[in-house]
Amino acid sequence: MLQSTPVPTTTSLLYPEGFLSPLEIDAAVERALAEDLGRAGDITSIATIPAGTQARAVVVAREAGTIAGLPLVAAMFRRLAPDIDIKASARDGDSVVTKTELMTIVGDARAVLSAERAALNMLGHLSGIATATAEFVRLIKSTKTRFCCTRKTTPGLRALEKYAVRCGGGFNHRIGLDDAMLIKDNHIAVAGGVRAVLERARANAGHLVKIEIEVDTLDQLRDVLDTGLADVVLLDNMSPADMRKAVAMSDRRVVLEASGGITIETIADVAASGVDYASSGWITHSAPALDVALDIEI
Repeated sequence: MLQSTPVPTTTSLLYPEGFLSPLEIDAAVERALAEDLGRAGDITSIATIPAGTQARAVVVAREAGTIAGLPLVAAMFRRLAPDIDIKASARDGDSVVTKTELMTIVGDARAVLSAERAALNMLGHLSGIATATAEFVRLIKSTKTRFCCTRKTTPGLRALEKYAVRCGGGFNHRIGLDDAMLIKDNHIAVAGGVRAVLERARANAGHLVKIEIEVDTLDQLRDVLDTGLADVVLLDNMSPADMRKAVAMSDRRVVLEASGGITIETIADVAASGVDYASSGWITHSAPALDVALDIEI
């Protein structure tokens, strides 16, 4: 039996309003289904299931975790069967226990079976990211540090994976190369040094564009602070001890982000240093998928 109050069945109510563009959902659904159905469709279901057969299925979380991706699941089934009936008993961002029923689907059996794998792949992947993020966030909840992702995402899935990070209680770093400046060591080397690269960046940045620069030593941080041109400084692969020194040196003149090799085992020490943000690429490129399933109920 479902243990929670059913959520309204419209896709838009399966996730917090404004969290994800419906255009991203549509594009991801089209790509995933086209990849699986190819040119001839689901030849197994077409051959074995009589046209018009109805099925009732339940989407279940087989392990505890944080859910992300239910709007895509609903959209995939509706793409193949627009009149399919979907009743959700969870929404993205919910923490669930093992064997929690997330969604009930009633409708054309061929559509249910054809969309099953693509829907579960997406739900498991995004929920895995949300679950990993939630654990990082839990470990630093008593600090001021915010946990965020990076651009180390699956090509074509960045908006969805960053959405999953938000579902887990994390924050997003820049979405792409076009919404904020992040000056890395190679930019500094090519441009001719810290001051030169920051002066060029500031001269060309719009008034709403933030400038972040990466440093890997405290001497570099001092050089950045002397310019007064950066908004954010990324402390790359620094020890927690050096992070504490960086916090004292900056004296809140810039926002500080710690990055590089941050894990579940180290995140608490990183946050205790007093940095404003800690970022990890692991949550999007390596977090294990949450085990989810679709069970047909006869």
